Amino acid sequence: MIPGKETSGKTTAVQPEKIGSFAFFDFEHFIRRVIRNWYWFVLMAALGYRISYVYSKYYAQRIYASNLSLSISNNTASYFTPNQSINFIWGQNGNQDGVYLKKMLLSRSHNEYLVKALDLYVNYSTKGLIKETYLDKYDSPVFVEIDKSYPQQVNYPITLIPKGGDRYEVSLPEKGESSSVYSYEKEGFSTIPHFNRPVNRIVSINQWYVSPNLKFRIIKNEQPSSIKFDNIIVKLVTVNDMVNSLVSTINVEFDKEINSIMIINKKGYNLNGTVNFLNTSVDELQKKRLVDRNTVDKNTEKYLLENLAKIRKKLDSSATILNQMKVSEGLYDIKDRDEKAITRIKDLEARKAELITRINSLNNIRNTLASQNLDRLISTNAAGIEDGMFTATISELKALYAKRREMALIYTPNSEPMREINRLINEARGNSNGSMRNYYSTYLNQLAQIERDIAGANVDLVTFPEKERRYLDAERGYSMIEATYNSLLTKQNETQIRVATNKSDITVIDPAKNLGQGPIAPDVEATKYSIIGGLLLLPLLFLGVTEAMDNRIRNIKELLQATRIPLLGVIGKNSHDNNLTVLEQPRSSISEAFRGIRANLRFLHKEDQKSKVILLTSSVGGEGKTYVSINIASVLGLSGKKTILLGMDLRKPKIFGDFKIDNKFGISNYLTGEVEMEKIINQTKIPNLHVATSGPIPPNPSELLMSDRNIKFIEDLKNYYDFIIIDSPPVGLVADPFELMKYADASIYVVRHEYTEKYMLKMITEKYHNQEIKNLGLVYNDYQVKQGYGYGYGYGYGYGYGYGYFDEDKNYQEPTLIKIRNKIRKIFGRK
Repeated sequence: MIPGKETSGKTTAVQPEKIGSFAFFDFEHFIRRVIRNWYWFVLMAALGYRISYVYSKYYAQRIYASNLSLSISNNTASYFTPNQSINFIWGQNGNQDGVYLKKMLLSRSHNEYLVKALDLYVNYSTKGLIKETYLDKYDSPVFVEIDKSYPQQVNYPITLIPKGGDRYEVSLPEKGESSSVYSYEKEGFSTIPHFNRPVNRIVSINQWYVSPNLKFRIIKNEQPSSIKFDNIIVKLVTVNDMVNSLVSTINVEFDKEINSIMIINKKGYNLNGTVNFLNTSVDELQKKRLVDRNTVDKNTEKYLLENLAKIRKKLDSSATILNQMKVSEGLYDIKDRDEKAITRIKDLEARKAELITRINSLNNIRNTLASQNLDRLISTNAAGIEDGMFTATISELKALYAKRREMALIYTPNSEPMREINRLINEARGNSNGSMRNYYSTYLNQLAQIERDIAGANVDLVTFPEKERRYLDAERGYSMIEATYNSLLTKQNETQIRVATNKSDITVIDPAKNLGQGPIAPDVEATKYSIIGGLLLLPLLFLGVTEAMDNRIRNIKELLQATRIPLLGVIGKNSHDNNLTVLEQPRSSISEAFRGIRANLRFLHKEDQKSKVILLTSSVGGEGKTYVSINIASVLGLSGKKTILLGMDLRKPKIFGDFKIDNKFGISNYLTGEVEMEKIINQTKIPNLHVATSGPIPPNPSELLMSDRNIKFIEDLKNYYDFIIIDSPPVGLVADPFELMKYADASIYVVRHEYTEKYMLKMITEKYHNQEIKNLGLVYNDYQVKQGYGYGYGYGYGYGYGYGYFDEDKNYQEPTLIKIRNKIRKIFGRK
């Protein structure tokens, strides 16, 4: 039975849209191509690993991080360190100290102070053959001290090369010298006259190096790193750039369980640098906090003392008035008075006195801010302010005022730096005034409400006689003043205790340390896998794209499923010098495959026919149509059947060359009437095989092939031959074969492996299923066996390799995978 040929008498309905339709992407073949090209993936993986190694070792700049944790105590009364103890006034809790500290740690004033104090505007690094590595200042064998009064060129790498004996060569870039220089005193740029590049020269420790754009000296580090550096690269940056760079690398968070614990994180290119910065930053902040607390507490003590003196006078005056009324009018007690109403009025007046005290304290703070002398500021306790952001703003304002005083000695009032500092001061002052207005509004609303409550309570006292009401008013006034006096006295005692016991309210829990922490970025492992994965995708993508774009037939199973045309046989790749494979290599596997086709031909025509006409065609030239025609004719002739091969591809004659026949006269001459039939029929080495070549190329091949003379020619040949094999033109180029098929008993369509385009089979498939062509079979030509990846269809070809059955077996070599499999089987004693 021919594979794909139904002989049971039942027909299977085929969906019209599926006939001739091939899969867009042959996933099975794609996997085979991937496996066959495994070496590309190994190469790409190795290349990716090498690239990632070079990147990691020579190009990736490591980023390190260190952290410090500290605790903020709640017993401070500093204006610049807001006190949570004032919660007794409002009855609230919060983390105002933490908010303030975070603001301070990230503030420009604090970080600018650190930049200047630690000379962080001088950056150190070293460079190998490829990669430049950042250094901590104390890792460098030498420090660079600049003359701040001298204009310096920033972002200009200065290379120090050790020359032995505490001597270093100062090497400057070949290009890049600039007339724009920076003053570290004025923190601004200026222009100097044009100059030539300074020459390199050798300087000793403590010797000044002077050029038009630089002035510095080298100081020896008494405790340098044990690492020896071939060079030290020094680069100066502006104070502003360094401050902005620092702030962007600092992160402050609060512990989720205890909000008074703060965790400060610093990122940088050097681990020692981040550790030193964090510890120094917190140490300086502790000192500043202590100074601020002492200053503000002393200011508050003085403020309270002045107010106590004033209240004392009012208290004495009120006591005198009350005693006079008792003596002159004899009033020591009032019978039947409403104690509940009187007590309520006293409470309201005490609250009123407290609010008035806060408003007065707020006025003092506002006047101090207006005077720009923040060294006289009092604690916010007296004003009832609990706002960390407001306190931080005032602290920033204080630093800006100090900065402006320094700059006023250098710049003119209308200069750009002075305008900028004034803008920052106005912005900070506006923020503080906005917060104070909110407090004023709150206090005044509360005061108005208390006044209304007092007025309402006084209604209950109108029933008393006038003399008794005057006594009650005097007694209430004395009580209110006395309560205010006692409150101020209590605050004074608290302030005096703090002044005597003041210490920093910042306690470092875990200082920053160099514990050999690994870098936090870049993620070298992820980068390595990304590079390797990306390179592995390249051959995969290439194979996928070429697979999707390659529309050639390469899968026998898919061919049969798409066309539903019977398959007569599969022909292997012809490695012979000519097309006479069956004649010259009768024991080859290809010859055996043609014998299989010969056997399958009986299913395409009736056995009782005396003579059979078999037409061979294909889609286009180059698919092996002539090769298949010659060998089918040869195998039929060798079987004892009288056979003639007709070369009817008049446009491209070929057969004569393989049989070494003179093509001077052929079918074209006979069809035009130039010669007789006997003149064009040639004998071959096979006694039962004759050949009629095409002859000279005629100007009208289609008319000749469709002529009655050609039809009669075929009919006449039936009288002499058992098989008439017609090598016709390709159907994808001309329509001649479709007309000749009407006179053929069977037609063979040749499909070449990995050559024939899928779309070319659409027309022949439709005609076959529309019953326009009958007795059609396929021959799959030039199929190359990929050892280990069979298609599942042999049909007389490829199944005998390695068993000594065919001629090719003498050159057969087992694939590597098969060798390994056989050795494993041998070890375990399996056959």
